[in-house]
Order: sequence, then structure tokens, then C-alpha cells
Amino acid sequence: MYPFDMCRCSLSVPTSVARFRLCGYVLCDTVIVDISIQNVQLDLGAGRRGTDMGPSAMHVAGLLSALQSLGHRVETVADIETPSYETADAGNPKARFLPEIAQLCSQLADSVEQAMAANLFPLCLGGDHAQAMGSVAGIARHYNHRNERLGVVWVDAHPDMNTPQTTTSGNIHGMPLAVLLGEGPDSLTTISGDAPALRPQDVVIIGARDVDAPEIPLAKELGVRIYTMHELDRRGTAQCMEEALALVSADTAGIHLSFDLDGIDPQFAPGVGTPVPGGLTVRESHLICEMANQTDKLCGLEVVELNPTLDVRNQTGRLAVWLIQSALGKTIL
Repeated sequence: MYPFDMCRCSLSVPTSVARFRLCGYVLCDTVIVDISIQNVQLDLGAGRRGTDMGPSAMHVAGLLSALQSLGHRVETVADIETPSYETADAGNPKARFLPEIAQLCSQLADSVEQAMAANLFPLCLGGDHAQAMGSVAGIARHYNHRNERLGVVWVDAHPDMNTPQTTTSGNIHGMPLAVLLGEGPDSLTTISGDAPALRPQDVVIIGARDVDAPEIPLAKELGVRIYTMHELDRRGTAQCMEEALALVSADTAGIHLSFDLDGIDPQFAPGVGTPVPGGLTVRESHLICEMANQTDKLCGLEVVELNPTLDVRNQTGRLAVWLIQSALGKTIL
């Protein structure tokens, strides 16, 4: 039996949810968050087709009603998409579909920044993880205008810190964090403006267990804090998350949670293109989302790499919606 049938599917709505710094107001002890959904229909950055259908799978799994059950309101829905795989030219084998992905990420950054300016919470549904170059850049630009910084919790089996010089696949979904830290093609690094979207000390990676050897030198050079599955196992996910959230909260205006579903063990999330055994459990995944919510600083959320063509009866899509609820305030009691 799948964990949905065993655990929290009949839980009550909490009487209060976190006080988001970005938006929201109190009504009858519940913070109502106005949300801007970004449906990012992108699979050009991945090695397998299908993640462009990820947003639809989350909607089919009941996303809107799940958000409404918490009292939140969806104010806008934007569809962000690229030309189809069949009509695009992969181009540079070390950075496949670079122009198309750069254009999509620029469009997404603009849409997210506009949502932030309108006091809306950006919820970005993916789509492969290359989209983070747009979503994170848009939030970072919003804060840069106010001379403030953004912290990011990056949940992923992979560090995503390759560049065209180090990649063995040419898939850009393996490069977004490097780009956001200022490493990579100019057409991508400049989406955030004149400076990198993020500083290394404002980023933590949670759940890494499949690291390309060429990524390691850059990760060590920049000093990004990486919590591997070994460390989560040894020290405990709760302790590691407390430490990680303290790091990304220090002197930052808000926290963005970028959740790659391949961070979860494939027995629970089979619908991903790059599954790696030995990942997060369902409860560990919920704990990460719940703890991010409890910081009162969550300012953006994205869930990426859902590939319905590889899923089993939308199991991963339903889990994604469940996790979004946890990140946006659902509690056990």
C-alpha cells in the first residue's frame, strides 16, 4: 500500500500557517496566501522527454483544491513553455537547446518578478530543473532592487553544478545551480542581472548522493554547503535541516525551496527521469517542507522533474501536491 493510504490523507486543515514574509494576511487566525502559479512546460534541459507534462500531472492530482483547502487563493496562472523538442535544434552538444532554455528562463524570471512585485507567492511547477535559473533569478532580482539577498534550499540527488566545460551529457538541467552562482554561459548567468543570483553561503543542498566527479572542484571552490544522504543518515534529517535553515536565513530576506523530486527515493517517487536509489523517505521529504514553512521566511517554492511518462498512476504527482501542502502550512494537528 502506498504511504498516502496509510498516513496523512485525512488530516485536518491547521488553524494557522506560517507568516510568509512575502505576502499573506491574517483572517480568523489563518494566513491566506495569494499565489501565482507558474506552469513551466520544459523538458529540453533533461536527458529524457516528459517533464514538460509535470505541471499538468500536479493539477490532475488536485493541486488547486489542495491549496484552497488550506485557505490559500490562486490569483494568477501563467504557462511558460519552449518550442517543442521536434522543432528545436539541440545545437551545442555541451549545452543542448541553450537558446530555447535561456529564453524560457528569462520569461519565467520576468513572470516571477512581476508576481513578487504584486505581493504574490510564486509557486513554480516543473518542468526540468533548468527552470530554476529563471525562477530563482526572478526572486533574486526582486530582492536585489531592495539591496537584500535570497537564501535557497536545494533538495536534489544531484548538486546541479556542472558547466558546459565539465558536463558529460550536455543536459542543462545538470547546470542550474552553477549558473545561479555565476558559472556558465552568459545568456544564462545574466538573467539575474549584473551579479550572480546567489552567493555560495546563502545556498544549501539537501540529499545529494549522485555527484559527477567534475562537479566536485567547483563545489569545493565555491564552498556551497552540501548535506549528502550519508550525513542525513548519520546526523538525522531534522538536525541537518535546522542547521541548513539557519545558514540560508542568516542575513537573507527570504528562503526559496527548490525541490527536485529525484531527491526522494524512487520507491516513493518513481516518476522522475534520473532516479537514484537511497534517497529521502516520504516523511523526511515532508519534514523538509514543514521546517521550511516554519521559518516564516519562505518566499518561493518550486517542485521539478516530475515525468508522468515514467510514473505509476500519478503516484509522484500526488506526492508532489502533498509536499506542496506541507510547504504551504499543512500540519498533522
